[in-house]
Amino acid sequence: MPPQQSRLLVCSAAPGTLLLLLLAGAGAAAPPLVGVSPHDEAYFAPQVIACRDGSGSFPKSRLNDGYCDCADGTDEPGTSACPEGRFYCTNIGDDPRLLFSSFVNDNICDCCDGSDEYESGVDCLNTCRNRHDTAEADNGVSELSVAHLDGTNVITSKHKLDIEDLIQKLGGLRMAAVIELGLLVCIFVFCYARRNTRTRRRQHILKR
Repeated sequence: MPPQQSRLLVCSAAPGTLLLLLLAGAGAAAPPLVGVSPHDEAYFAPQVIACRDGSGSFPKSRLNDGYCDCADGTDEPGTSACPEGRFYCTNIGDDPRLLFSSFVNDNICDCCDGSDEYESGVDCLNTCRNRHDTAEADNGVSELSVAHLDGTNVITSKHKLDIEDLIQKLGGLRMAAVIELGLLVCIFVFCYARRNTRTRRRQHILKR
């Protein structure tokens, strides 16, 4: 093959190889807005992004590149590169959640949507609950609880009435017992007084 033709082939292949290397590098890093809250997406829109702690800035190309440029982890919301970083779980249908950066790609599914394990190879099931279904379930539980409480109130009222009747009956029995005791005391006093009267009469007769 002539040298000029070889040079032409190398020159034509170089841009393609460079493009492949760039694509491979981009694939190795996390997607740009992984771990970012929707409310913060505008903050990461500029081409040069400031660290939130004011320690410096970084180009957008370094966002989630696996290297910690900001001490507070502003540049690595979607990786575990910065110890102070935070990962935002979107958890569609459920409550969002913030994770420590050490939880990202640690082979444990921490987000209910599994978004924190996008690069670990772990197949995370989406366990996020639908809020509408959860609300219906909560309403069902509430209705059951109300029904249970109503039943408990009925039973409690019935027991209360039974106790009141028992107290009234005990009160009546107590009055009857007091009356009977009073009658017994009266009978005892009457018998004792009558006996003393007879004894005195006998003594009076004997003295004559």
